[in-house]
Amino acid sequence: MTELVTVVIPAYNAEATIDETLISVRGQTHTALEIIVVDDGSTDDTAAVVRRHAAADSRVKLLTQPNAGVAAARNLGWRRAASELVAFVDADDLFAPTKIAKQVAAIRTAGDKVGLAYVYFARIDAASMITEQRSPFPNHDASPGIRCPGEGDVLDELMVFNFIGNGSSALVRRDALIRANGFESALHAAGAQGCEDLLFYCRIAESFHFARVPEFLLGYRELPTSMSSNAPRMLRSYLMVGTEMSRRHPDKRPILRRGVRFYALWLIKRAVYGRQFTRVPAILSVLIRNQPGVAASVIFLGLPNLTIEIARGMLRKLKRKLREEGMPEVRMPARFPIGTVRSVREISPT
Repeated sequence: MTELVTVVIPAYNAEATIDETLISVRGQTHTALEIIVVDDGSTDDTAAVVRRHAAADSRVKLLTQPNAGVAAARNLGWRRAASELVAFVDADDLFAPTKIAKQVAAIRTAGDKVGLAYVYFARIDAASMITEQRSPFPNHDASPGIRCPGEGDVLDELMVFNFIGNGSSALVRRDALIRANGFESALHAAGAQGCEDLLFYCRIAESFHFARVPEFLLGYRELPTSMSSNAPRMLRSYLMVGTEMSRRHPDKRPILRRGVRFYALWLIKRAVYGRQFTRVPAILSVLIRNQPGVAASVIFLGLPNLTIEIARGMLRKLKRKLREEGMPEVRMPARFPIGTVRSVREISPT
């Protein structure tokens, strides 16, 4: 008998994207699914779209709550789940058809010590076209048989680098969810939402090992309105994660400081590449107020190296453009693959 898996979808004003998200979940090759959508106080037609999916597929269930943030919505969903394995997907992200099946196999193969299996993700745009597809461990992926840093006991690695990258990649055992006490709503209450997934992963990594499926089976949508686009808030959220981990693991404070430095530089780099230069002083301001020592390292050591890295990247891009000049443009198909379930937008409401 195929094992039941619950997929929890937190949704807030997701009318524009949740239809496609549900198509991708309903189209999984692992068909023994319970699909719980938690409408987090939406003011648009999110719930109406979900109800139409539920009318077409009895696996889909709709729960509602007053707006309380993504952590609270995920928690309501998994606590109502009937299964021992729970996956999460945000209401604008997409699953490739074999995602759940391959994660279930990874967890069962790895044994009871593993509490979570994750997949790699491709970044997608508003039209679900792939904009970037990059492994977090390119050197290790090219060397079969060598342990990947993202497997097994990964707590120290997560404190430096969130290699999972988002809240839609993971399939989690219920006992790991219970041990971690789910997702932390305090970040939303403090106006510092954004890193709930990282804190959740760190809490699980305190007690369980991680397994990975090194395939790009998640489409992670990045839009200008996404939560992750607010860089200063994301940094405040990251610092709250570091505060909790520092209290519980005082011996790991040097590792946590490395993580803050890495994350701040990553936010700055992303802002520069996105030509959103006004975000840089805002990021540095948050860092100076909260971690002045790390801020000094970022300003006097990190930024000069980052400037050189960006300049080299721009030079490589220019050289590539010059090489390709005069050559016919070749565009490869780049739409993220999902199942063939019919969209409810094609069905007249009853």
